[in-house]
Amino acid sequence: MWLLDQWAEKHILEAQRKGELDGLAGEGKPLELDDDSNVPAELRAGYRLLKNAGYLPPELQQRKEALELADLLKGVAKTDPQHQLIEKRLALLELKLRQAGLNTDFLHGEYAGRFANKMYQG
Repeated sequence: MWLLDQWAEKHILEAQRKGELDGLAGEGKPLELDDDSNVPAELRAGYRLLKNAGYLPPELQQRKEALELADLLKGVAKTDPQHQLIEKRLALLELKLRQAGLNTDFLHGEYAGRFANKMYQG
């Protein structure tokens, strides 16, 4: 166990012993944790810390930006000069994601909406 983990565990056990954790909201109910089963165990705490601070790994930031551009593109008329610029930026991001070995299906079809909802909630 890491030193920080030992320190936290000590303080949690002490608070439990004193009864400081009794009667908290959600007591006795299962925790609703994000599914991080695809993240290596040694990286989960760091990823959660970054996520809670509002930071995303670069590939997820690029996915989020691609979704925002795709959404923006829907609201811009094809005759608008901005449409072509947004379309080019989106194509570049999609290419970068593919070159990184990431799937870009989230930008197309039924899965796109579900992925967008997940990204904006997280």
